Amino acid sequence: MSKAAVFTMKLEPELRDEFMAAAEASHRPASQVVRELMREFVQRQQGHDAFLHRKVASARRSIDEDRGRSDKAVEADFAARRARLTPGA
Repeated sequence: MSKAAVFTMKLEPELRDEFMAAAEASHRPASQVVRELMREFVQRQQGHDAFLHRKVASARRSIDEDRGRSDKAVEADFAARRARLTPGA
């Protein structure tokens, strides 16, 4: 994979120094560590996005199957919960 792109960022000098020391202690170039962190972040985001898509699809199926609840019913349930948790409020 070509490494032609340059990425510039601002960060605190202390964080940079700690990161550089940790990368050196692991015997890896800082750029390699940053690439790994970026890849992990992208994978995590993709997993989170897929999770959200599944949740939305499930909610839509629930509504289509008439298993949804009205806002009024949900609000009433949570008002009752809040009342139980905060007696005398």
